[in-house]
This record gives sequence, structure tokens and C-alpha cells, in this order.
Amino acid sequence: MLVKRLIKMSNGETKTDVILIGAGIMSATLGTILKELVPEWEIKVFEKLENAGEESSNEWNNAGTGHAALCELNYTTEKPDGSVDISKAISINEQFQVSMQFWSYLVNRGLIQNPQEFIRQLPHMSLVQGEQNISFLKRRFEALTKNPLFQGMEFSEDPEKLMEWIPLIMEGRKWNEPIAATKIDTGTDVNFGALTRMLFNHLENKNVDVKYNHSVTDLKRNSEGLWELKVQNQFSGNVKRHTAKFVFIGGGGGSLHLLQKSGIPEGKNIGGFPVSGIFMVCNNPAVVEQHHAKVYGKAKVGAPPMSVPHLDTRFIDNKKTLLFGPFAGFSPKFLKTGSMLDLVTSVKPNNVLTMLAAGAKEMPLTKYLIQQVMLSKEQRMEELREFIPSAKSEDWDLVVAGQRVQVIKDTEAGGKGTLQFGTEVITAADGSIAALLGASPGASTAVQVMLQVIKKCFPEHINEWEPKIKEMIPSYGMSLMKNPDLLREVHSSTEQSLGLTEKELAYN
Repeated sequence: MLVKRLIKMSNGETKTDVILIGAGIMSATLGTILKELVPEWEIKVFEKLENAGEESSNEWNNAGTGHAALCELNYTTEKPDGSVDISKAISINEQFQVSMQFWSYLVNRGLIQNPQEFIRQLPHMSLVQGEQNISFLKRRFEALTKNPLFQGMEFSEDPEKLMEWIPLIMEGRKWNEPIAATKIDTGTDVNFGALTRMLFNHLENKNVDVKYNHSVTDLKRNSEGLWELKVQNQFSGNVKRHTAKFVFIGGGGGSLHLLQKSGIPEGKNIGGFPVSGIFMVCNNPAVVEQHHAKVYGKAKVGAPPMSVPHLDTRFIDNKKTLLFGPFAGFSPKFLKTGSMLDLVTSVKPNNVLTMLAAGAKEMPLTKYLIQQVMLSKEQRMEELREFIPSAKSEDWDLVVAGQRVQVIKDTEAGGKGTLQFGTEVITAADGSIAALLGASPGASTAVQVMLQVIKKCFPEHINEWEPKIKEMIPSYGMSLMKNPDLLREVHSSTEQSLGLTEKELAYN
């Protein structure tokens, strides 16, 4: 039985039900779900920065794409026989639908307000050049549109049609160059920073104790089987101990170090490799107004999945802007606000061989990162001109985005030291602690990922909680792809609750 009330211990130790480390979208989502399921549980949050959503969740530190595999070509792969494997695209789309349902529930219940401040409908497009890529895109389109999750997607290689869809990209382009695109209007731009702040405002209104400028420096199991955390006040330097039966480590790149300090067997033989992102942002409103879509291209041969170039309309602080990227950078920091020693100190006796194996395997990635770091602004402009032939250097500035720590672990498929490009949840066997590692699709699938955490960590409560979970997420436990009527109902209700159709009409 979890502790039901906050107890001040005689030795100054504070005991509570749940501790969340990091005030990003993952902790915000988990805290919000738990408060709906068990309002009486006490929850504490510790964040080392001054506000919620300042690292990976911040709107300037991620692409702001509602990842539903509508435009991201790296979520669909070509098989040896020429067919296109869409299984990963289906999985990611279904997970994003879960997030949309949960956000709709929160809006409908009045728990968060003004959804247009964090989500807007925006066409998602894939764009390719060259006959071989066009052939792949067409086969991808045909495979996806047989599935009800991707209904409404269009394909065209007609320059005049593409000029209607993406005038900024088509202007000044030689029309004899083979080019094609797919387009679906139900894509979204999501401001995860704004959403994170909304959720933490809600949690604080529900008496969740959120401590900013507080850093978790250590954690271990005590004699009672509870997790004991040492938490330092960044201003005073004072250190206090806090204990809880369940701890979630949602500290972005900082999660790996805390997972290692926990000492759980599941956290061993895991390493991390940091990659930073750089975007180009347009400072010319006249150019910004000529584009209204998220347009994803294809990664160059030899480039890692996170390097897929895309030209994105974004809405930040209710202002329309235009970003292109990402360009990769390298810093040994695991967080944008981290330490230059993060990478070195993450190498432990139990993961050193895994890290060395990854280093030997990933020479192409190392070469790619070196090349990216060495790029001048004009060289980056040349890559941008593959999307916007008429782009002028004076219209674009560089913005350094967030740090992403790619997980390195030993796998059956990839062997020792395999670099992972997705989102990973590491959970103790007894469910008392869980840590989130990795990167994309990340925030877009936060609700599904946190439901998995709850299922693994609180199995004794799942049957009791299931009716409430289904109230929050009507499709819980079901495949929308296999239930087209439910899919249509979910699409209609979420669009209405989140104001997506109305917003788009109002914008135009």
C-alpha cells in the first residue's frame, strides 16, 4: 500500500507517494494521468531549471511536429522485394491518436484551456526528387492509403499541383526536374513547451508540489525498500532527503546518469551518445507567409534517421514562423544546460565495452557529425536551397536546438553497442522506478509511453483503473486501424475538442 499522506519525519526526511524527476512533457503527462486515476496520492516534482518545459520539451528545442508518420519517410522502409513496410508508421500513428484523445479529455473537462495555444492543424507533406525516390514515395503512398489511419493523403508529381501546395518550394525550380510529394491536411503543429507548462499549472492547482531550481544529486534504495533521493536547492545549496515508493526519471538527457546511480540491474550495459540540433529560422515575414505546411524530405545516403531535412511552419507564442533543419552538432553535454563532462562520466565499468563497440560500429555517424559541425552558414544555406531555391542568406538565422542522447545498448538484432534512435523506457523488475531515455518520436507518444509505465509499474491497480483510463482514452486496449468506426468517431471528437478544423478555417 502506498503512503497516503505526506509525513514529515523526525530526521527531516520527507516521505511521499510518487516523485517525478524533471518537469518536461513526460513527467507532466504521467503526473496528470496519475492525478486522474488516484487523486489522493501525493506527488512531488523536482526540476533543476527555473520553469517547466525548458529543456527537450521547449518549443525551440524540438521540431514541434505531431509525429503520426504522415510525412516522416524514415518510419517506412523499403523491403528487398520493393514493397514498403508501414508497420512502424501504423504503430506511431496509433500512439499519437492516444495523445490526441487524452488532450481532448483534458480540454473537455476544463483541466486545460485554449488548445490553440499548443496545437494547430497543419498539412504534413513528404517531398522527394529523382525517379527512384518518386517510385518509392508512390509505393509508400499506395501502401499507406490502404490503411484507414492514413485516409485523405494525396500524391502528386504534377508541377502545377505542387505549385498550389508548396509555392515557396516550387518557385524558381526547374520544372524538368522529377519531383513528387504527398500531402495530408490532418497533420498538426504541436507546441510541446506550451502544453508542458499548461499541464504543470494544472498539477500545481491539484496540490502537486513542484520544486523548481532543485536538482536530484543521488538516489538509492533504503532499508524499507523505498527510494531515497538527495535533492539540492540550487540557490541555497541545502540538501534534503525525500523518499517515495515510486520514482519516475524524466530528466531528458540527464536521465541516464540518474538511472546509473539507481543501481538497478536493468540500467546496466546502457550508454548514451549526445547529438545536438541546429535549425535555421526565417526572419523575413514575407517569406514566412508563403509557406504553410510541414514538409519532410529524405535523409541523405549514410546520414542517420534524425537528420531527415524538413521545412516547417511553426506557431510559437501565437506567431507564425518558418524553420529548416535539423543540422547536427556535437557537444559532450547530455543537456543543453548540462556539463562538458556528461559523456565521459556516463562511461562505467558495466557499459564501457558497449560504448567501445558502438564507437567502432558508428564511424559513419562520427564522420557525419564532424562534417555537420564544420558546415559554414553558406553551406547550410545550400542545403536549404534544395528546398527553397530562392532562399537568401540575410533572411535566415541559426538557432541551436536541444540535446538528444541516443541510447546505446546490446541487442539481439544489432549485437553489442547498437545505437537506438527511438524512445526507451527502462523499468526495474519490481516496478518501483522507471526512466525514460532516447529521442524521437518522444513527446508525440508521451501518453502511450506513460500508460506503458503505469501498466508495468502498477500492475496491481490496472484492473481497478481501467474504466477511468477508457474514459480518458476511448480507444484504450483497441487498435483504431482494426476499428474504422471508432477511428472516425475519435477523429471527429478530437478535432472538435481541440478546435483543429475551426482554427484552420479561422487562420485562412
